[in-house]
Amino acid sequence: MLSEPRSGRLAAWGNALLAGLVSPDEAVLAVVGEDALHRVAGLPGEPAPVGLTLALGRLRTLGASGLCVALPAPGHPLGLSGPPEFNARALEAEEAVVCHGAAFGLVPEVSEAGPAGDVHVEVVWHVLPVREAPPADVPSLGEAERELAEALRDATEVLSKLDVAGSGPVAEAAIDAYRARAARGREVLAPGYPPRAVRVLELAQRVGMLVSLAYENGHGGAVSASEMAGRSLALRPVERTARRAQVAAYNSVVEERERGR
Repeated sequence: MLSEPRSGRLAAWGNALLAGLVSPDEAVLAVVGEDALHRVAGLPGEPAPVGLTLALGRLRTLGASGLCVALPAPGHPLGLSGPPEFNARALEAEEAVVCHGAAFGLVPEVSEAGPAGDVHVEVVWHVLPVREAPPADVPSLGEAERELAEALRDATEVLSKLDVAGSGPVAEAAIDAYRARAARGREVLAPGYPPRAVRVLELAQRVGMLVSLAYENGHGGAVSASEMAGRSLALRPVERTARRAQVAAYNSVVEERERGR
């Protein structure tokens, strides 16, 4: 959870484009990021993959008024509403974008090519039909913010007890990377998002960073199998809360629009 999901970039900048707040070129540049190329396959009426600009325009004509994020994990279909085929593809990718106002969803397929040090990443977004129903387990932005405050305390307490968050070059590098990302500005969300959504997303990423450190920075103080199992058990709900908050932040502009109707 240290890196911004591609579905988050597509939803955030796609929403800004649909609202007329950015140009198509701005939106596509932000969505592609450091990847080499993004294409969209399976659009109705298009026999071959097309570029993001055409795809977003076509989705608008098909009725899409907003884009929402899903970040599912095994046993937790966060942001999904079916059908099973779409849910399975989204779960395999661990992310998806669901159109609001049109029964379509997009699941990324990521491929890499090139030698080490010069790897090119290409993404194909596969358009699939979705069920028009409330997404699973997505909190409001206010609920997510309250839950995150508790989750951050829980994560800090667990990691402190298990001696996995405070020392070592891997942990320090991860913390430095997070701070550098925060210092680059609020690029993780596009124009049109409320400041509260930016705050929630940044806090969710911070919680995700702490959880990642626990799993990736060796065993720390959890040296026995039972202690390692206890660590995983304690951190699982924290990680779940952070994912829910990310989804709430990305989806907040659609939530606000619906609440204002």
